[in-house]
Amino acid sequence: MIHRKPAVCILGALLTTCATTRSQEIKEKQEPPAAHSRDGKNLFGTAEALRVARVFSPRISPDGSRIAYLVAENKMEKDKPWKSVTQLSVVPTNGPASASRQYTRGEESVSDLSWSRDGKLLGFLMNAGDDKDKKQQVWFMYVDGGEPWQVTKHKSGVRSFEFSPDGKTLLLVAAEADSEDQEKRTKNKDDAEVVDHDLKMARLWTWEIASSQEKQLTSGDFTVSDPRWSPDGTHITFTSNPTPRQDDGGLQTVWVLDVPNGKQRKLADTTDYTHTARWSADGKWIAYLSNRGFAVEQTNLFVVSADLGPTKKLTSGFELNAGEPIWGADGKTIYFSAVSREAMEVFAADVAAGGVRQVGTKPGVLNLSEISTNGQIAIGTRSDPQHPAEVFRSDLTFRDVQPVTNHNAWLAEYALGGTEVAKWKSSKDGTEIDGIVTKPVDFDASRKYPFLLNPHGGPTGASLLTFNATEQILAANGYLLLEPNFRGSTGRGEKFAGANQNDWGKGDYKDDMSGVQAMVDKGWADAERLGAFGWSYGGYMTMWIDTQTDRFKAISPGAGLPDLYSMYSQTDIHRYMTVFFGMKAPWDNFQEYWEHSPMKYVANVKTPTMILHGQADTRVPIPQAEEFYRALYERHVPVEYVTYPRENHGFVEPRHIQDRWQRYLVFFGKYLNNAPKTEPKDIVERLSKDLR
Repeated sequence: MIHRKPAVCILGALLTTCATTRSQEIKEKQEPPAAHSRDGKNLFGTAEALRVARVFSPRISPDGSRIAYLVAENKMEKDKPWKSVTQLSVVPTNGPASASRQYTRGEESVSDLSWSRDGKLLGFLMNAGDDKDKKQQVWFMYVDGGEPWQVTKHKSGVRSFEFSPDGKTLLLVAAEADSEDQEKRTKNKDDAEVVDHDLKMARLWTWEIASSQEKQLTSGDFTVSDPRWSPDGTHITFTSNPTPRQDDGGLQTVWVLDVPNGKQRKLADTTDYTHTARWSADGKWIAYLSNRGFAVEQTNLFVVSADLGPTKKLTSGFELNAGEPIWGADGKTIYFSAVSREAMEVFAADVAAGGVRQVGTKPGVLNLSEISTNGQIAIGTRSDPQHPAEVFRSDLTFRDVQPVTNHNAWLAEYALGGTEVAKWKSSKDGTEIDGIVTKPVDFDASRKYPFLLNPHGGPTGASLLTFNATEQILAANGYLLLEPNFRGSTGRGEKFAGANQNDWGKGDYKDDMSGVQAMVDKGWADAERLGAFGWSYGGYMTMWIDTQTDRFKAISPGAGLPDLYSMYSQTDIHRYMTVFFGMKAPWDNFQEYWEHSPMKYVANVKTPTMILHGQADTRVPIPQAEEFYRALYERHVPVEYVTYPRENHGFVEPRHIQDRWQRYLVFFGKYLNNAPKTEPKDIVERLSKDLR
């Protein structure tokens, strides 16, 4: 029998009881019911996902005693816009994690962290100026305490910087400043723009710390990035691109600039693309990365002498993409991280003999950042499905990787879904495909669970064994999740990465569907409760799935591209798309682009669909989502379309990020008969009303 609470409270002795009753009603409405695992631990919901601290960019001090690093956290104040703020922290290299100290505070984020050469100062980028005229500038603060102070006042702001070897000069990357006439026109809103004209090129500058005098080092029809001083300060390596457009991002060339006379020389005599040049400690060698093309071509590691003699390839016989070169102190070995299937692992290249060997076998994602000047300590970040990234220290065998920070210790109170790598044969051609399976909290192999397929973006990307908030939210809410690394993914060599050229939506679709069937055959996935969602290329794939099968009960494409013909002209990466379609534009290859477009088959869609998209997306502009939505809407397919103001391709506003997670739970909860467990009742009720 249900007893209703009285609508009217009696004054006097019962006033406190009535107030308590009302507060309980409000609390019950706003908070989810108690959600716990079988062992009594809390379940991980969207509120917890927003609480996770993101640790990155560790830098070791010159004496090796301390590590500075960055921590991004969501600032969520009542009745204010939520935002992510990044602050600087420092921890002793030998730990413990409890000794970590936050150095910066306030509303502004910091980035591009660097130690001064004597180890007395920390430099970083942070906004300076009034709200309307805020620009990033270099700031310093003493390592042993005190407030930060602004160092540079470059008119256009600073994009990156590096200390000179003598510590007296900063090397800056900054755009050319607007002329007085341009500033006046902008102020008066006389600001018509001619597309592909007057592009803002980034230049190299020096900034004398003592005098605040600056000097421009480069000019011409190219933009620069990633400058590095030689150890003696007489040369600078930098990377050039023909324009700052995203489409030209892969067209990279490394140059060496002679500081005394300004002369510039190509690092390597090659037509291949070169980038990420790093000096050896003695200044005699330069390591760099190179690839023949972009997207699917392998990235290889080379070295060249400082006098720019013949180049030497160190990754012959190595099939994976080499990451940023990190020199050992003795100059004999270069270390780097590389994606290997579902992991990121550390490898070592022998400079004299050539060849690469793997060092360390700890599973997860090990992202190497630096090696101490004495050559004894390696640092970076490490994560796995149960632990978000934290700073690690290790010797160069990488057999004993020790965490030195613990910004997410509170996660020990939460039950997390177990994760493993699954393998299956593709129905396309029998190729072995693998992917990551995340099991529901309290998983029981004898039960069948509501299942979600989540293809990754790219397509030249990969799902890795790292902490993934989306995985854990879904696991807490009872879903079995599969993230397949279909053909076209990285981590298995160039041949596999290029296996979906001229084949979008064909072989990769069969790879994915074979993985779904493998989960059904294991008895884990409920064949009557299948769903799919994805973002970017994952959005394309889920749109494709929507048009090819009615096996799923619900599908949610995000930032998807259903019309490849129109997508080519709308996106900011036209050249990237041609890699997958015969190096041709769609007007020269119409049949291929249209054959692989979900819009060609949109009449087949019957599955309830929820489309999500950022309104300011430049990678996959919003007309792509509108095409798919309009077709489904007018064909009377159950469809919802949610757009997010101000968001580009990757969301940054915490409220929008949470809304997306919550909509997944409500949408799939309805169609897969699996009510959300972790979210407040009022939120679930409100979002449920948005579903037809």
